[in-house]
Amino acid sequence: MSNPAKSIRIGTMVSATKGEAAKRIAEIADLGFESFEPFFWQTTNGQDLAELGKRCREAIGDRDITISTLGMFGNPLEDTDIDLQTLKGWKDCIDNAHHFGATCVAGFTGRIRNRPLTDSLPRYRKVWRELAARAADRGVKIAFENCAMDGNWATGDWNIAHNPDAWELIFNETPDDHIGLEWEPCHQMVYLIEPLPQIRKWAHKIFHVHGKDATIRWDIIREHGIFGKEKFVFMRTPGFGDSNWTDIISELRLAGWSGSIDIEGWHDPVYRDALEMTGQVHALNHLKTCRGGDFVADPA
Repeated sequence: MSNPAKSIRIGTMVSATKGEAAKRIAEIADLGFESFEPFFWQTTNGQDLAELGKRCREAIGDRDITISTLGMFGNPLEDTDIDLQTLKGWKDCIDNAHHFGATCVAGFTGRIRNRPLTDSLPRYRKVWRELAARAADRGVKIAFENCAMDGNWATGDWNIAHNPDAWELIFNETPDDHIGLEWEPCHQMVYLIEPLPQIRKWAHKIFHVHGKDATIRWDIIREHGIFGKEKFVFMRTPGFGDSNWTDIISELRLAGWSGSIDIEGWHDPVYRDALEMTGQVHALNHLKTCRGGDFVADPA
């Protein structure tokens, strides 16, 4: 019988920008990860994604590991050279997702730089309606990560899908069922937004989850506020932050959600550099515990 515990898989992100995704998957595939998200930062560097997908699947071999989502992170709404590479990367990822076994491509919406968020909506509508049609033709979902990339409502770069008020706007512009969110609690906590009620409201639009957490330093906020010189929040690897992942996963299950939670590392102020994989393996085991044990009794 299938194991319902694994209707939610715990995995990690793997950089694919420099052509080493398959090699990295092979290196860490036996650590217990159940899924991988190969991701590109601004450009695919002209890689043959069909071939890369084949090599990634070969690196997984006969292990019970999936690739549900590819990542393409950059700003596809403007027209500098690197932005155009990001837009092309989105098209290539959508066209080649099936070679990885993936059914979703995730990343940032893009943004008209240094302008109020709503100024990006006309360009968003043009670009993403075209990409949405392309994805629909190929049976691929599009998921926007809820990361501000240091932006806000008034100004910023990279992404407008970082706030629930913005989600209302962009989903109105692209009301397609296959356009949704790559959600994580961290990016809401840095805005002091409570994550759990978001799951109850937006679960139908959550296509992929990033495993990243945050620690809010309330003592700093009470003394210095959020605009002072002291850092009031840290992004954390799951298991080291404030989120109750048992509650998060329970809310996802209550909403009927299934899919992958892929750890997004490289942000923790403690478990980084030489301790990066120490933190990630801890997060892997922590999230598996919060999900529930791997043993499911056979009622027969």
